[in-house]
Amino acid sequence: MWDQQFEEILRPLLPFLPADEKLEEDAGLRDFGLDSLGMVELLATLESSYDVRFRDDALTLDTFATPSLLWNALTTVREPVG
Repeated sequence: MWDQQFEEILRPLLPFLPADEKLEEDAGLRDFGLDSLGMVELLATLESSYDVRFRDDALTLDTFATPSLLWNALTTVREPVG
C-alpha cells in the first residue's frame, strides 16, 4: 500500500471520487476523472515530491491505470540502482 503523501497528491486529480470513499488499489483512475492534463500534473508533482525521475518507458497509460500500478512505478524509480 502507498503512503499518505501519495494519496494526498492523487486525490485532488480525481474529481469523480467522493471525498469519503476509500481509494482502492485497483480503482480505474480515468474512471474517476484523471485526464491527460491531470496525468502530466500528477507526474510533475510526484517527481518533485519524491525527488525522482520517471523513465520514458514508464510513461504509458497503463502506468496511470490504477493507484497500485502507479505506486509500483513510483516505487521502482525510488529504489537505488546498483
